[in-house]
Amino acid sequence: MKIEVIHAGKVVLRPKGLQDAPDDYAWRCDPELAELDATTPIKQPYQDFLRSYQDELRYPSPWSVRWAIDSDEGRHIGNCMCYDINTAYGEAELGIMIGDREYWSRSYGYDTMVGLIEYMFSNSSIRRLYLHTLTWNHRAQRCFEKCGMTPVHPVQRFQRELLLMELKRDKWMTIREEKLAPLRAAEAATNGAHPAIPRNADSTPA
Repeated sequence: MKIEVIHAGKVVLRPKGLQDAPDDYAWRCDPELAELDATTPIKQPYQDFLRSYQDELRYPSPWSVRWAIDSDEGRHIGNCMCYDINTAYGEAELGIMIGDREYWSRSYGYDTMVGLIEYMFSNSSIRRLYLHTLTWNHRAQRCFEKCGMTPVHPVQRFQRELLLMELKRDKWMTIREEKLAPLRAAEAATNGAHPAIPRNADSTPA
């Protein structure tokens, strides 16, 4: 699947590049961010991390697509992805992390999720998108529900209790105009283009 640039309200989702490595390393080392991501902080030296990072950019998985999240002023504030893409079942998992704390609780996560959902349902055969979030992370759950996600049931993973949430294409088509409206308003305020419409971009990471 080609990775295109997605303009969504206050954010721009773009293909990952080597310039993102320092931010990603800092976020992966951060204990609080790791806990929110249901993982553990990495301990490896930056140079080892960078070598692995370069390999991932050079040889991307065909079953996942990754974007950097830039704010409307061009600041790298986080990452999102669609992974475990299963074309036979028509489903895939979503993941998002706003690593820059200055952008928490300011609707950047909402804009990112809505832009990503709209892109995946409009540019692939995916019929169901789902994600897992920690059961105690109510702030994330409120954001995902606002985007149209529905709680399904708890799941145990790696000694953590997560909540499975999902959104099906049929439901999205009935609510998409409502969910896209705040993105359109944000872009209109800055004379931007229509949200969630990909613009031409080289899918090869820098």
